[in-house]
Amino acid sequence: MNKRFFSLTVLAAFAVLTLSSCASNDDGYNTAEISDPFEGVNRGILEFNTVVDEAVLEPVARGYRYLIPQPGRKGVRNLLGNLSSPTLLMNELLQGDFEGAGNVMVRAVVNTLIGVGGLFDVAGAENIPYEPEDFGQTMAVWGVGHGPYIMAPILGPGSVRDYSGRALDAYVDPVRLWLFNTDNEEWYYARSLVTLIDTRESLLEVIDDLRANSIDYYATLRSVYVQNRAALVADQDPSLAGVADFSEY
Repeated sequence: MNKRFFSLTVLAAFAVLTLSSCASNDDGYNTAEISDPFEGVNRGILEFNTVVDEAVLEPVARGYRYLIPQPGRKGVRNLLGNLSSPTLLMNELLQGDFEGAGNVMVRAVVNTLIGVGGLFDVAGAENIPYEPEDFGQTMAVWGVGHGPYIMAPILGPGSVRDYSGRALDAYVDPVRLWLFNTDNEEWYYARSLVTLIDTRESLLEVIDDLRANSIDYYATLRSVYVQNRAALVADQDPSLAGVADFSEY
């Protein structure tokens, strides 16, 4: 445990120091600009991602929507959100958002006990909101800028800050640690696969619209990503802020 804690501390410190050094051109709340020194490579990766998406991910997502009724898909999404409660709570506390932390704890208890393990969002029905939080947002609250824009294979748009945050969230995820420590790694990978399919299904209309109406799809995707992240850092609903909801991308 001490070794794991030491490794986590070193990783977090390295991420913050690295991102702080490359954040001179943007900040966590900037809604217009992000440094994109790797644009040529990023555009090539986006072309690759588009081919893979059109050949595999989009058809699977459409098949999932066709086969599973909306209530069933909603239940899966609720369950995935409930399983993320420990990392949500960690980030709310690190951001100093104690009201948000309280909401996470109430939602986790209510939805687990009354909502059949999280399949039903009983807390949401009582107006206790779900807020997606990650360590990328936490670093933004701390004043760490995006750093360079990154288009990752399969995973899509992000930044050095946000991808570092994703890696840290995955590393400290208690569900992952428990599954790996009990030799049940396959359940973690199954959850990751279901999350990928669920996320792509939720973005079917959004991505269709961006592809159909963008003069430069790459530039539009980059702009939407940055604006979406800024809304999330400010605890705003991206859709209410006039931004396509990429909160789970």
